[in-house]
Amino acid sequence: MKKSAVSVAAVVLVAPALAFAATYDLDPVHTTVSFSVRHMMVTNVRGEFQKVSGTIEYDAKNPQKSVIKVAIDPATISTRDEKRDAHLKSPDFFDVAKFPTMTFESTKVEAAAKGKLKVTGKLTMRGITKEIVLDVDGPSAELKDPWGNIKIGASATATVNRKDWGVSWNATLDAGGVVVGDEVKIQLDIEAAKHTDKKT
Repeated sequence: MKKSAVSVAAVVLVAPALAFAATYDLDPVHTTVSFSVRHMMVTNVRGEFQKVSGTIEYDAKNPQKSVIKVAIDPATISTRDEKRDAHLKSPDFFDVAKFPTMTFESTKVEAAAKGKLKVTGKLTMRGITKEIVLDVDGPSAELKDPWGNIKIGASATATVNRKDWGVSWNATLDAGGVVVGDEVKIQLDIEAAKHTDKKT
């Protein structure tokens, strides 16, 4: 009996230290989802979405069990030009009135090189869902900020073809070529706080 009791106690004490995924909430103030696309065949235009939310369920010992969910408000797009932003919100591009949310949800997480992950998931935009692959640096080890919040950080990149999601508007240049490139480079810089139910 004593031996069994000791064994049960040991399991109870060790259980919290076993590998369980912790949940982290994206910090919208310190998280950026940006993109770049070729313009006029001569340069790149960059922009970002200013409203992002989501969660990361992550266990450093078992990264393959991780789950990432992100929601983006395309109406918050900013390319530092109001006229261009209005066009991007129109049916020619994101059609934000009809499709007010873009989402990403991971379907597979794999360890890559040291400190790196490869995350496969479903990106839904304009009502169309396609698979993309993110190359991730991180996540970092947990750190405590000056206010006592536990934070992790990561960055990720992917390259997609906008036409796969029905974003096909373009115009032809007099000298040949087009105004907007099809290839879009995505960059995510993420900071997330460990979830707590504590009331503030």
